[in-house]
Amino acid sequence: MGRKTTMMLKPPQIITLIFAVLPLILSEAQPAGKVPRVGVLLLGSRGEPGLQAFLQGLHDLGYIEGKNILIEYRFAKGNPDRVSNLAADLVAKKVDLIVTVGTAQARAIQRITTTIPIVLAVSGDPVRTGLVASLARPGGNITGLSMISPDLAGKRVELLKEAAPKIARVGVLWDALVPDNTLDFETTQLAARALGLKLQSLEVRSPEDLEGAFSTTAKQRLDALVVIGGGVINSHQKRILAFEVRNRLPAIYETLRSAEAGGLMAYGVNFTDLFRRAATYVDKILKGRKPADLPVEQPTKFEFVINLKTAKQIGLTVPPNVLARADKVIR
Repeated sequence: MGRKTTMMLKPPQIITLIFAVLPLILSEAQPAGKVPRVGVLLLGSRGEPGLQAFLQGLHDLGYIEGKNILIEYRFAKGNPDRVSNLAADLVAKKVDLIVTVGTAQARAIQRITTTIPIVLAVSGDPVRTGLVASLARPGGNITGLSMISPDLAGKRVELLKEAAPKIARVGVLWDALVPDNTLDFETTQLAARALGLKLQSLEVRSPEDLEGAFSTTAKQRLDALVVIGGGVINSHQKRILAFEVRNRLPAIYETLRSAEAGGLMAYGVNFTDLFRRAATYVDKILKGRKPADLPVEQPTKFEFVINLKTAKQIGLTVPPNVLARADKVIR
């Protein structure tokens, strides 16, 4: 019979073996932590400027996409009818929360889930539209940021009248599919009445309605425009800006980038900042906070932008006192 031999390890070899095997033992005993999965559902497309600000906000908080956070993107590409299906897809993916924009999108998501947290990067008045119980204590699965648009609508009419004192008949071009816009329109009516202006509603629900709104503007000989955003309006901004210049109509917008793109004026909150702030809500919820207990944040800074290039094109001389109030003047 052969002699059985036993291999004896020396102390240094034992230590080396322990350090080699220990990580494997620990990995089996302690499974790797779950990487959070965040859904982003936007009515527009990947080119949305706010999206990059949101991602930068996450990066500033230490989140690296693909490493310690996963993001599921869904874009309706301007078609509100797609939102419900996209939301259902995100719920099926079992995302930890969903980031979106606007009342209509939030409602569509909430019809599908009342448990997955929803973060509004931008919203109008979430209390008056019934999304949350109160700003201080939302109470459900929705929280985020409000641009309190109804409070700003009246101010836009005042600025338009100050910039173009001779106007008397003003058209309000607005997307009637956006619930918040009804509040904006009502506030605009009150402000116009106080200033002695006659108001003409130019509501649209589809891209096809834009030509009808343009035709009404010409037939009614309107002097100026107040443009309230929404899916249709934002997706066809170039057409609206071209109409403004072609018909020499002073116009004021709610989105700052509209003035930067060629509109005469804009007054409102900085959407990019709101998107960046939305990242802080994602961080808090992923760390255990409940949306019901996270107060809805309201902006404290509003910006007024004037485009003097457009003023020259439409033949308007903006009064010096109005220029002096602008946060940004495009020359």
